[in-house]
Amino acid sequence: MTETPQKPKILFICGSLHQTIQMHQISAELPEFDHFFSPHYADGFTELIRKLRWTEMSVLGKKHYDRCMSYLEKKDLKADYRGESHNYDLIVTCSDMVIQKNIRNKKIIVVQEGMTDPDEFWFYVVMLLPTLPRWAASTATTGMSNMYDRFCVASEGYKDHFIQRGADPSRLIITGIPNFDNVEKFKTNSFPYRDFVLVCTSDSRETLKIEDRSAFIRKCLEIAGGRQLIFKLHPNENYRRSIREIQKLAPDAIIYTSGSAEEMIANCSVLITQYSSVSFVGIALGKEVHSYFDLEDLKRKLPVQNQSAAKNIAKVVRDVHENPDFIHPKKLNNRLFYYRRILDLFSGKSK
Repeated sequence: MTETPQKPKILFICGSLHQTIQMHQISAELPEFDHFFSPHYADGFTELIRKLRWTEMSVLGKKHYDRCMSYLEKKDLKADYRGESHNYDLIVTCSDMVIQKNIRNKKIIVVQEGMTDPDEFWFYVVMLLPTLPRWAASTATTGMSNMYDRFCVASEGYKDHFIQRGADPSRLIITGIPNFDNVEKFKTNSFPYRDFVLVCTSDSRETLKIEDRSAFIRKCLEIAGGRQLIFKLHPNENYRRSIREIQKLAPDAIIYTSGSAEEMIANCSVLITQYSSVSFVGIALGKEVHSYFDLEDLKRKLPVQNQSAAKNIAKVVRDVHENPDFIHPKKLNNRLFYYRRILDLFSGKSK
């Protein structure tokens, strides 16, 4: 009796709920592989401070761990926390801000999840001090490690963005990203409100950014001009604090801590954001959008609306798996690139 050949094994390293859903979508396009999933994890010093709860602002936080594990259990997906139960043929991960020691000798595909954070204080600190972890600058350091075989990105605009930060152009593939490749579908929904002003907040304070939330709320009231204001809070926010602040300045506003932000956007007239990826949904649907980012730059980076991002990423996974010449690359030293960029900034030159 002949034994059934074993399927090659893939470990999908997840993060936020959005990233976990995205990994699930990609896995569904790879039936010839055996899939396992893990919440994001760390090792060494980063693992120590994770246990001390000093990484709660990142995908290493316990809140993201709990949401990921809950989703895996609900969808009956095989969990292997830290990827310790099997010898994996491939790794598909939601972020390269942490490249764990136990996957560094594997073939690695990184998948962009959404918008990256701006280059602010912690980004430059991380660049100047190589001993600091990349995750300290949040998603601003996405793509910088070059410790992957392929990086699947949202659009031509984002490919240019990552190349400008020192990513190896030969490893970047424009695939689109599953959570943002078909925003038209959100028009069909049961959200009860129409023609309102929607505010999608960000977890700025939770990720160590400086924010004047009161001034932001006042600006939202000014834009609304008496129209119904609805707030959708970021999943990583301190809800109690945010609700208290909104109720003080905008007592007639409706506040949601859950629900589909994308469906709310489909029904709104105006979308106000801070550093949120859902800005892309509003832009793609032709809404009036307000963002802390430059809108023209966001339009250039808009994820391609190909309705096939998961399939495209699955093809990249197959190509990497089937090509025996792929050897996991060593980290490239791009620090000099960033030192020059910082000098340009302080000398008054444009970013």
